[in-house]
Amino acid sequence: MILTIYYDDHCPLCLLEMKQLKKFDKNKDIDFVPLHDDSFSKNHPHINKTEAIKILHAQLNTGEILLGLDANCKAWNIVGKHRWLVILRWPIIRIFTDIIYRIFARYRSQISKLLTEKKSCSSCQIK
Repeated sequence: MILTIYYDDHCPLCLLEMKQLKKFDKNKDIDFVPLHDDSFSKNHPHINKTEAIKILHAQLNTGEILLGLDANCKAWNIVGKHRWLVILRWPIIRIFTDIIYRIFARYRSQISKLLTEKKSCSSCQIK
Protein backbone atom coordinates (compact mmCIF):
# COMPACT_ATOMS: atom_id res chain seq x y z
CA MET A 1 0.00 0.00 0.00
CA ILE A 2 1.16 3.47 -0.83
CA LEU A 3 -1.66 5.30 0.96
CA THR A 4 -4.23 4.58 3.63
CA ILE A 5 -7.24 6.83 3.39
CA TYR A 6 -9.57 7.26 6.36
CA TYR A 7 -12.98 8.26 5.06
CA ASP A 8 -16.35 9.14 6.58
CA ASP A 9 -18.48 6.18 5.58
CA HIS A 10 -21.63 7.98 6.77
CA CYS A 11 -21.16 10.76 4.20
CA PRO A 12 -22.78 10.06 0.80
CA LEU A 13 -20.41 12.47 -0.99
CA CYS A 14 -17.36 10.92 0.63
CA LEU A 15 -18.58 7.48 -0.38
CA LEU A 16 -19.10 8.56 -3.98
CA GLU A 17 -15.54 9.79 -4.18
CA MET A 18 -14.12 6.68 -2.49
CA LYS A 19 -16.04 4.47 -4.94
CA GLN A 20 -14.51 6.37 -7.83
CA LEU A 21 -11.02 6.14 -6.34
CA LYS A 22 -11.41 2.43 -5.70
CA LYS A 23 -12.61 1.87 -9.27
CA PHE A 24 -9.44 3.47 -10.63
CA ASP A 25 -7.11 1.86 -8.05
CA LYS A 26 -6.16 -1.01 -10.36
CA ASN A 27 -2.90 -1.75 -8.48
CA LYS A 28 -4.59 -1.76 -5.05
CA ASP A 29 -2.26 1.01 -3.87
CA ILE A 30 -4.84 2.55 -1.55
CA ASP A 31 -6.23 1.03 1.62
CA PHE A 32 -9.72 2.42 2.26
CA VAL A 33 -10.52 2.55 5.99
CA PRO A 34 -14.04 3.56 7.10
CA LEU A 35 -14.06 5.82 10.16
CA HIS A 36 -17.22 4.31 11.61
CA ASP A 37 -15.92 0.75 11.68
CA ASP A 38 -16.29 -0.71 15.19
CA SER A 39 -12.58 -1.50 15.44
CA PHE A 40 -11.34 1.79 13.99
CA SER A 41 -9.97 3.33 17.21
CA LYS A 42 -8.33 0.06 18.23
CA ASN A 43 -6.70 -0.53 14.83
CA HIS A 44 -5.77 3.11 14.13
CA PRO A 45 -5.07 4.76 17.52
CA HIS A 46 -2.81 7.37 15.90
CA ILE A 47 -5.75 8.86 13.95
CA ASN A 48 -8.11 11.14 15.85
CA LYS A 49 -11.49 9.94 14.61
CA THR A 50 -13.27 13.19 15.54
CA GLU A 51 -10.79 15.23 13.50
CA ALA A 52 -10.80 12.73 10.64
CA ILE A 53 -14.58 13.08 10.37
CA LYS A 54 -14.14 16.85 10.05
CA ILE A 55 -11.39 16.73 7.43
CA LEU A 56 -10.09 13.92 5.22
CA HIS A 57 -7.06 12.11 6.66
CA ALA A 58 -4.65 9.84 4.82
CA GLN A 59 -1.33 8.26 5.67
CA LEU A 60 1.53 7.47 3.32
CA ASN A 61 3.47 4.24 3.76
CA THR A 62 6.30 6.44 5.12
CA GLY A 63 4.06 7.36 8.06
CA GLU A 64 3.42 10.92 6.89
CA ILE A 65 -0.14 12.10 7.56
CA LEU A 66 -1.88 14.12 4.83
CA LEU A 67 -4.95 16.23 5.49
CA GLY A 68 -7.75 17.66 3.38
CA LEU A 69 -6.83 18.48 -0.18
CA ASP A 70 -3.30 17.15 0.29
CA ALA A 71 -4.82 13.72 1.01
CA ASN A 72 -7.35 14.04 -1.78
CA CYS A 73 -4.84 15.15 -4.41
CA LYS A 74 -2.36 12.44 -3.42
CA ALA A 75 -5.02 9.73 -3.72
CA TRP A 76 -6.04 10.86 -7.21
CA ASN A 77 -2.40 11.12 -8.23
CA ILE A 78 -1.76 7.54 -7.09
CA VAL A 79 -4.58 6.19 -9.26
CA GLY A 80 -3.40 8.31 -12.20
CA LYS A 81 -6.52 10.44 -12.56
CA HIS A 82 -7.34 14.13 -12.23
CA ARG A 83 -3.68 15.09 -12.49
CA TRP A 84 -4.76 18.72 -12.89
CA LEU A 85 -5.53 18.75 -9.13
CA VAL A 86 -1.85 19.51 -8.52
CA ILE A 87 -2.77 23.12 -9.37
CA LEU A 88 -4.79 23.26 -6.15
CA ARG A 89 -1.58 22.74 -4.16
CA TRP A 90 0.41 25.56 -5.76
CA PRO A 91 1.52 28.05 -3.06
CA ILE A 92 -0.80 31.02 -3.69
CA ILE A 93 -3.76 28.98 -4.91
CA ARG A 94 -3.38 26.58 -1.95
CA ILE A 95 -4.35 29.31 0.52
CA PHE A 96 -7.73 29.80 -1.15
CA THR A 97 -8.44 26.16 -1.99
CA ASP A 98 -7.74 25.11 1.61
CA ILE A 99 -10.27 27.68 2.85
CA ILE A 100 -12.83 26.49 0.30
CA TYR A 101 -12.16 22.85 1.21
CA ARG A 102 -12.69 23.52 4.92
CA ILE A 103 -15.99 25.28 4.19
CA PHE A 104 -17.05 22.39 1.95
CA ALA A 105 -16.02 19.82 4.60
CA ARG A 106 -17.96 21.65 7.30
CA TYR A 107 -21.16 21.77 5.25
CA ARG A 108 -20.82 18.53 3.29
CA SER A 109 -23.91 16.99 4.93
CA GLN A 110 -26.06 19.84 3.69
CA ILE A 111 -24.36 19.79 0.28
CA SER A 112 -24.91 16.04 0.13
CA LYS A 113 -28.60 16.52 0.87
CA LEU A 114 -28.86 18.92 -2.07
CA LEU A 115 -26.93 16.71 -4.48
CA THR A 116 -27.86 13.18 -3.45
CA GLU A 117 -31.06 13.71 -1.44
CA LYS A 118 -29.29 11.97 1.47
CA LYS A 119 -27.71 13.93 4.31
CA SER A 120 -26.02 10.82 5.68
CA CYS A 121 -26.13 7.06 5.53
CA SER A 122 -25.34 4.47 8.16
CA SER A 123 -25.03 1.31 6.09
CA CYS A 124 -23.25 2.53 2.96
CA GLN A 125 -20.12 0.77 1.70
CA ILE A 126 -17.70 1.40 -1.13
CA LYS A 127 -17.42 -2.32 -2.07
